[in-house]
Amino acid sequence: MLPDLVRVRLTLGYDGTDFYGWAKQPGLRTVQDVVESSLGNLISNGGHNTPASVTVAGRTDAGVHARAQVAHLDLPVELWQRRGSLRTVGQLNAKLPKDVRVLAAAEVPGDFDARFSALSRTYAYRVHDQTPYLHPLDSRFSVAHGIRLDVAAMASASRVLLGEHDFAAFCRYREGASTIRTLQHCEVARMGNDEIVFTVVADAFCHSMVRSLVGALVAVGEGKVGREWLEGLLQRTSRSDAVKVMPASGLVLEAIAYPTAAQSGEQARRARRFREKPGAAQALGDGTTSCL
Repeated sequence: MLPDLVRVRLTLGYDGTDFYGWAKQPGLRTVQDVVESSLGNLISNGGHNTPASVTVAGRTDAGVHARAQVAHLDLPVELWQRRGSLRTVGQLNAKLPKDVRVLAAAEVPGDFDARFSALSRTYAYRVHDQTPYLHPLDSRFSVAHGIRLDVAAMASASRVLLGEHDFAAFCRYREGASTIRTLQHCEVARMGNDEIVFTVVADAFCHSMVRSLVGALVAVGEGKVGREWLEGLLQRTSRSDAVKVMPASGLVLEAIAYPTAAQSGEQARRARRFREKPGAAQALGDGTTSCL
């Protein structure tokens, strides 16, 4: 007989440098693998054999970092009540490697879904321009770019990308998945003399979309292309080889926004719809959020 279960939301932080991304892959070190291994120890030590399986808000690529990733899992009620949130966090972290930490654990409604209940994801990408190399303290979380970039030009051009579009030109193809996304915010800001931070917020992101958006804006910042080029990319229905995918090291998943607990289930149901081109009729499906 299966035990009564409680849904638990985990907030995670990790340095993705030495991981082959979030999702489990045979023979490779991934974030999901080490997190589920730690959870498995917690559950088995508590006298249960419930599977240690987590659902994540966004499956980050190899080398991509997270300041506040979110996942959910179902734990036996007895185990959760006996351990409590603080003890659960402490026991998980005791089994995790130093490049992954559980930052918080909290009980949530049973219809909460870390992936589909999310309203938005926020990513930041850091570039140091005018330098062919990085300081060792920056090298794991930034990218060096030898050319001075025009921040004003990139910020102006980025406005073209806002709103609901087909971002196929910026996404790696995934059979059956929609590339319609709503970019809610895109900011390009120089921090000090040589650091530029690209901050993007969307309801969800396709595979490699963030790094491709930054790559396109970098081309604008170099003066190679202009606003019209970006407008043309948004008319495409397939990946563009002209768009550079920036290295993974500069990308950090900064935050994920959720509705109130009472609204999480309804948001998950809405997000599961298959997105078609703006204005087209929509059918039910599960191609909505192959998120990074």
